[in-house]
Amino acid sequence: QVQLVESGGGLVQAGASLNLSCEDSGRTLGLYAMSWFRQAPGKEREFLAGINWTGTSTHYNARVKGRFTISRDNAKNTVYLQMNNLRPEDTAVYYCAARRVGLTTLSSEYENWGQGTQVTVSS
Repeated sequence: QVQLVESGGGLVQAGASLNLSCEDSGRTLGLYAMSWFRQAPGKEREFLAGINWTGTSTHYNARVKGRFTISRDNAKNTVYLQMNNLRPEDTAVYYCAARRVGLTTLSSEYENWGQGTQVTVSS
């Protein structure tokens, strides 16, 4: 059973970088496709980036492509989201999610979620 815990969020100024981590304490992360989502107050949960279980295929939301990079280290049971050139509109709670069967951008298709980590970008 995958058990996801995000970390690495915080308060930063516009233009800064953050590297979010999502660790699976159940040590089964290598069996799952993984994605990052975010949700701002009053808005729907938004797909950001996904990576297949081997790490050989990735998919990005056009809104963050080129600024955000998803990666994984299955030996460490961890998936990462490197975020560069952060903007105030990136302010949200960031979640990682796991799915046994392939990548999808639909949040409803993910069986497992972390508790989220807050990212706040000041102007």
